[in-house]
Amino acid sequence: MKPVRVGICGLGTVGGGTLNVLTRNADDIARRAGRPIVIEQVAHRSVHPDCDITGINATSDVFEVATNPNVDVLVELIGGYDIARELVLTAIANGKHVVTANKALIAVHGNEIFKAAHEKGVIVAFEAAVAGGIPVIKSLREGLGANRIEWVAGIINGTGNYILTHMRDEGRAFEDVLAEAQALGYAESDPTFDVEGIDAAHKLTILASIAYGVPLQFEKAFTEGISRITAEDVEQADNLGYVIKHLGISKRTDQGLELRVHPTLIPKERLLANVHGVKNAIAIMGDAVGPTLYYGAGAGAEPTASAVVADLLDVARDISTDHHYRVPYLAFSGIDEDVSQLPIMPMEDITTAYYLRLLAVDRPGVLARVATILAEQGMSIEALIQKEATEGELVPIILLTHRTKEKQMNEAIREIEAMADIAGPVTRIRVESLDEGE
Repeated sequence: MKPVRVGICGLGTVGGGTLNVLTRNADDIARRAGRPIVIEQVAHRSVHPDCDITGINATSDVFEVATNPNVDVLVELIGGYDIARELVLTAIANGKHVVTANKALIAVHGNEIFKAAHEKGVIVAFEAAVAGGIPVIKSLREGLGANRIEWVAGIINGTGNYILTHMRDEGRAFEDVLAEAQALGYAESDPTFDVEGIDAAHKLTILASIAYGVPLQFEKAFTEGISRITAEDVEQADNLGYVIKHLGISKRTDQGLELRVHPTLIPKERLLANVHGVKNAIAIMGDAVGPTLYYGAGAGAEPTASAVVADLLDVARDISTDHHYRVPYLAFSGIDEDVSQLPIMPMEDITTAYYLRLLAVDRPGVLARVATILAEQGMSIEALIQKEATEGELVPIILLTHRTKEKQMNEAIREIEAMADIAGPVTRIRVESLDEGE
């Protein structure tokens, strides 16, 4: 069979890794695909130092690749929103299949891109867009296809997990570990996308769409970062039998779908609680299979390249198949913009348990008033930690509540912060049991 000819746009970390894997493992890849996969052209502004493009047709214009009649598949690895969107749509308009690792592109513009691809009969593959080298997209879209998915919860940003891991293991402050992560190259100079949960929300949006058969709806995802987590919060969570992780969580409920990214206390014995450093892991609960866990490298040159090349293998196998018989982009046929039967729930309607940390004057009646406020909002206290102090001094109070609606908790926090004996804002971290069906 004739080779599949690939054009790679972007030769940074992932692009360079993809070129190296395609070159190094060319024979094995050809045997798996049933035909050779060859690099026809590359487009780049700079070349990763570990990447050799000697003898390869190269250009600085990515749109030259998108319109090159000799290219069958465009591999988009430039990142970002606008230029990447224009590049991918141009490639599709020219009848080219697309492989991308760009989670932001898929989460924000995926509905438009998939519609254009369907009309043109071409494949858009994006395994590398979520969790790097972990084949979670294929597992969720195909391997778990018999299941009604109940929930998805994941550590899907390695930078945040690295920071929280070292805060817990070494008792260090957020700012200190972030600076170390930046020095090691795990965090960008502007870490906002990672530590404030935007990157994770892109990935969760994609997972939820595939899990439940709804359009991509990134704009409806609730996002909260980890920058306000303190070493004391990490320590107190440990005392209560929990670990703090920055999770993306999506659940199916009678009211609709939850779609949220935030710091979360989870029990120490949970599998996700024991995922450390820059690793990623996604737990998925299916009604037939029960709980499954997908763990591994969520970023890096060759782990992500592994997923890119796996997508190229799928394209090579399906390139001659009528597009009506291919696996749908988002697992379900007929996804449209009508999501009235399965809406994304507003955060205030979501029910969880809560960890609260407040700084109070050590004076009789203060704790009783806090408990009364919580009770008036329909919630009770499950656990309490209060350090000894001299009367009149400020003392931290740690509370663990039973499950309640976010709306009620918001009102309770507003009333607690208005108390004269409470100093500063109340720290609130949501708590999830993530029952794994033991």
